Amino acid sequence: MAQVEASTQREIAAGPGEVRAALADYRETRPKLLPEHYSEYEVREGGEGVGTVVHWKIQATSKRVRDCLVDVTEPAGPGEGDLVESDRNSTMVTTWKIAPGAADGSSHVTVTTTWQGASGIGGFFERAFAPKGLARIYDEMLAKLAAETEK
Repeated sequence: MAQVEASTQREIAAGPGEVRAALADYRETRPKLLPEHYSEYEVREGGEGVGTVVHWKIQATSKRVRDCLVDVTEPAGPGEGDLVESDRNSTMVTTWKIAPGAADGSSHVTVTTTWQGASGIGGFFERAFAPKGLARIYDEMLAKLAAETEK
């Protein structure tokens, strides 16, 4: 099994603190950012940053639905650095990096998801198509994040 990676990024005209706070708010803001590919979204513990446990289903293709139970960690400490979402039901890990943007008061947000892909012909197709599909989903989330924070 080979590791599969999907990544995308966006400049947002809002400060890193505001953008990070919006991403870390799993109770109010995060549900507003989810595209139609997500269903059954539910915060089970916490709700803000580290210690949050959240459930969702994501349907990246018409045939593939992932049932995710996600633990949120913040390796740099609460309220700082990356948000890391690790799925208890698979090897999927999503990292949200928020850094100062090119312009004053802006942010550069990168979202990267990795997982151990399938083997064989199914794995070939997964490695070929899944990253692009997931990146499109994250592009939509980042557009909604920009709309939410650039007010």
